[in-house]
Amino acid sequence: MSLVSHFPAASAAVALMHFSQRLAFETDCSDVHHSQQEGQVDYVLVDVRGEAAYAAGHVPGAINIPHRLMSAERMAEFPRDTLFVVYCAGPHCNGVHRAAVRLASLGYAVKEMLGGVTGWLDEGLSLVGAEGALPNPPAGIACAC
Repeated sequence: MSLVSHFPAASAAVALMHFSQRLAFETDCSDVHHSQQEGQVDYVLVDVRGEAAYAAGHVPGAINIPHRLMSAERMAEFPRDTLFVVYCAGPHCNGVHRAAVRLASLGYAVKEMLGGVTGWLDEGLSLVGAEGALPNPPAGIACAC
């Protein structure tokens, strides 16, 4: 018996439920980029890192709201039916989860963009900064959450 099959796979019905639920909470860099290219942006893309990291390089179209600043007062400018897609530096950072908890606790729908800045760059996509397009990879993409 292999290490793969040592623990039996879930039934198809359970697998369908599990993976469907994951898609309710997650999107990926490619889907975000594709929606941007097609002009189908029906969400607010939020970089939840600190201001300096955002300025050093962020995903095009993203706004910066560090998770620690996500208060009811700050988020009041957004209608309650807004879908937020949040990202951080990458899979090594939990700032994205902190932001998702804050947004959900305020009553907003939220999805994580898997991979964050690291995933975006891994897809061969470019970041922008205060001066426009940046070379890949730029310095200073770390979280600083």
